[in-house]
Amino acid sequence: MHTTSVKHRATNWLDREEYPFQSHYMRINEQRIHYLDEGKGDILLFVHGTPLWSFVYRKLIKKLSTKYRCIALDHLGFGLSDKPKDYNYTAQQQAKNLELFIKTLHLKNFRLIVHDFGGPIGLNYALKYPQEIRQLVVFNTWMWSNENDPKFQKMRKIIASPLVPFLYKYLNFSAKILIPKSWGSSSKLSTTIHKQYCKPFGNAGERMGTLGFRNALLNEQAWFESLWEKRANLKQIPALLLWGEEDPYIRLEFMQRFAQIFDQVETQSFPKVGHLVPDEAGEEVLVHLEKFLKR
Repeated sequence: MHTTSVKHRATNWLDREEYPFQSHYMRINEQRIHYLDEGKGDILLFVHGTPLWSFVYRKLIKKLSTKYRCIALDHLGFGLSDKPKDYNYTAQQQAKNLELFIKTLHLKNFRLIVHDFGGPIGLNYALKYPQEIRQLVVFNTWMWSNENDPKFQKMRKIIASPLVPFLYKYLNFSAKILIPKSWGSSSKLSTTIHKQYCKPFGNAGERMGTLGFRNALLNEQAWFESLWEKRANLKQIPALLLWGEEDPYIRLEFMQRFAQIFDQVETQSFPKVGHLVPDEAGEEVLVHLEKFLKR
């Protein structure tokens, strides 16, 4: 495994005003993982979900990299990372990749910031090595089985449809449809920004990562529950929970469930904000985040 710093790959769709960062690459198991490494100081590690990439954290990284070292990877199958067609795109494999990523960069005593599938993937590391996590920032996510949740059971019937893999692979359904659907009412998702979320998945062969996370909802609930069973390991980590109240998938009650874990916890929810909180409410998030990080 090694790391390299390179200029942006030939991606004429990339908005370099929105995303003005230098690209770095690391090889893990013969695949290139793209990541950002901006600024100097105490380390903030950002872990994204689906169908997202490090772009979702750009507003936070632009501001915070003036005081902190901000690191944000793109999971394999997402963003500017490699997207092999034949790969084990499970949440558990992505969690293993993240652990290798952290160890390769020798990251210690850092703040961990997670969202969506980045929650179970990043929190898996925190549960294993709580002594390495200085603070924890959690956006709309979960860390338990939802098998018995009536709302998930209804959604499961939809995502289990044999039509869904076709929609994901050939129509880029996850990025094109689910992102706008998950956006809150506080601001409009512009065509320009939506393009930045869609373009990394340019063809059917590049959409296996998003399909992998859909499959995880069907097949990896037991693993999610295994994380919840170890939640006491996180008890002493200071935590900030930031939640969009209009998220149609990950509800406000999930934040309240997380809040029960920690001895030191702050919570803030945003009315009219949907699922993509770091993007939709970037300025408001920074107010709370900067205060928390200074403590």
